Amino acid sequence: MYSPTTRLLTLLELLQSHTQLSGVEIAARLEVDVRSVRRYVTMLRDLGIPVESEKGRYGSYGLRPGFRLPPLMFNNTEILAIILGLLAVRQLGLAGAPGVESAAGKIERVLPADLRDHVRALHGVLTLDIRTANTTLPPETIATFSLAAYQCQRLWIHYQGGRNSEPTERSIDVYGLVYHAGFWYAVAYCHLRRGLRIFRLDRVLQHHLLDATFKPPSDFDALGYLLNSIANTPGVYAIRVLLQADYAFCRSRIPNDLGVLEAVEGGVWLYTFSDGLDWIARFLINLGCPFVVHHPPELRKQLRKIARSVLRQAAESTVTAEPVVNHHDLL
Repeated sequence: MYSPTTRLLTLLELLQSHTQLSGVEIAARLEVDVRSVRRYVTMLRDLGIPVESEKGRYGSYGLRPGFRLPPLMFNNTEILAIILGLLAVRQLGLAGAPGVESAAGKIERVLPADLRDHVRALHGVLTLDIRTANTTLPPETIATFSLAAYQCQRLWIHYQGGRNSEPTERSIDVYGLVYHAGFWYAVAYCHLRRGLRIFRLDRVLQHHLLDATFKPPSDFDALGYLLNSIANTPGVYAIRVLLQADYAFCRSRIPNDLGVLEAVEGGVWLYTFSDGLDWIARFLINLGCPFVVHHPPELRKQLRKIARSVLRQAAESTVTAEPVVNHHDLL
């Protein structure tokens, strides 16, 4: 038989694990009548727990949406997953968020000794191969833009488009967020420019949600749109080169932010973008491994141009051997 305290704790557990339960269902679980259920609900409310009820013959009960009681119970695998997530958040340029450090600290303080050592080991020796963000971004900005996209709610922004441009006020419909090459981007329909635009979130000076809503295009690929826009920017080339070396060598010589590497049979693909061909040609030459340029053909022309220049300089710098002079002949 349940004691009153056990019944109260059982009721709290039931409410946390179910969105809604009728008075009859709760009474059956607690082995009491519906009137006693109301009494236990009142006791929880007196403790400050926001139990909401719906009217009816027996009524139904549930906790206020978003309310959760500590402590949350996680197993060891879940704890390590949370720590890895916090490490990734820190590296993605959100290290300034007080929630990151405080959450990690709270978790570590309540861990058993053996698991605490695992967590400290992750902090001490783990390196995530994630391109570190170029700027620190307030987490509230990502949260607001994500909510705007998820709820299809229009967003007002005060935006600094470029270093020398004047800030503008815009209303935008956010279709998706992308983290790419150290920056956060929003792909959105801009009502000021009347077309799709890409916004760097670190250039958003102010933002707030509006009451208006929108209907996004179905199956919109925000990352694909971003990459395609970069590739089609005037003066920008999409580079595709097969490096004839192993992945470890390529990873050690090519910075994370320069491009994407993909290991395949016979070598490693390098995908990147460049607004000029001379520097990428010289970079490939200096890698110290054979490679095959698949795109663009202009890059092959630039490589031949550099090769001819090097051969010409080598020929011009050849010194004709002078006859050896015997110093005794000069006496």
